[in-house]
Amino acid sequence: MKIHEYQGKELLKRYGVAVPKGKAAMSLKEADEAIRWVQDETKSPVVVVKAQIHAGGRGKGGGVKVAKTLEDAQAKAKQIFGMTLVTHQTGPEGKKVNRLLIEQGVDIARELYIGLALDRTNGRVTVMASTEGGMEVEEVAEKHPEKILKAAIDPAVGFRPWQARALAYGLGLKDDEVKHAVKFLNALVTAFLDLDCSLLEINPLVVTRQGDVMALDAKINFDDNALYRHPELNELLDLEEENPAETQAKKFDLSFIQLDGSIGCMVNGAGLAMATMDIIKVYGGSPANFLDVGGGATAEKVTAAFKIITSDPNVKGIFINIFGGIMKCDTIASGVVTAVKEVGLKVPLVVRLEGTNVELGRKILSDSKLNLVAATDMADGAKKIVELSK
Repeated sequence: MKIHEYQGKELLKRYGVAVPKGKAAMSLKEADEAIRWVQDETKSPVVVVKAQIHAGGRGKGGGVKVAKTLEDAQAKAKQIFGMTLVTHQTGPEGKKVNRLLIEQGVDIARELYIGLALDRTNGRVTVMASTEGGMEVEEVAEKHPEKILKAAIDPAVGFRPWQARALAYGLGLKDDEVKHAVKFLNALVTAFLDLDCSLLEINPLVVTRQGDVMALDAKINFDDNALYRHPELNELLDLEEENPAETQAKKFDLSFIQLDGSIGCMVNGAGLAMATMDIIKVYGGSPANFLDVGGGATAEKVTAAFKIITSDPNVKGIFINIFGGIMKCDTIASGVVTAVKEVGLKVPLVVRLEGTNVELGRKILSDSKLNLVAATDMADGAKKIVELSK
């Protein structure tokens, strides 16, 4: 689950992370009020108008602008609000800007980078730091990996003071800057662990000319599997930023990720789903989605899954690949029949069933008189749907 920058900063403030003064705006009227508030609070006319979308690269796309007067800020807010912002992360279709963050201007001396994520090579939350702040960290890691400093957190002892100091000195900080950075890093780690984050990125982390350390940006993603421990975080979800199909899938507890291919997949089990997508590629096709209905799916879930797949206009064929263990083949078959009767079937459908109650599942499909093609195994099914979808 992703949230906006302004929401992330509000959360980080609770943990003592230093952030610029600012206010979010959901309309141009609110933007005008926020501009005046920030200018009054900081006793400075300089403000930054920032588009709020779930994507990076906003500055390069024209979604972040500095204004030096009230009139200039109002004009820039009007320019950004409602625009379709295109960045390297949005794709060519871009995203419409429906929220703004109005923030104080900061006297920047240096821009740095701080990120926290789970390093799967060692199974530990790792703090990453770099002197190359404000840049795309992936590019830095690829071209200059030596500029990425890392500190892995031992779950038995936590983030140690010496690790924070080592990162601060590695970033070239001195004197009071080190003290501020250590406090900043400890607060970030605490927030990451308390909130069950999957990613917490500050890019850039800035050192001001007064020696303060401050989060000029904040990107936070939460582990979906831990959201039940933080029901209050669900209120931060911006449905306008989410893929409608993926949002619908969550309602039925389906593991669904939309892709850019043309063959819809319905599979039970994450491993089998990955293998199904791979074999579709082997036979020259391209999967339109990852969809795991799970081991304990009901006919209702299967019906919902089928509707989600068929709602994608790019889908030219559907491959249902079920190996019944806990999941019974007749449950899948019943759900497919129900879904087809409700939404119709306008593209080729290939079904491969094997496992628990397979004969009953095949009989349900046969008796339904649906226009579908049966497959003997996974490879046969993939080959058939690729050919039919052409």
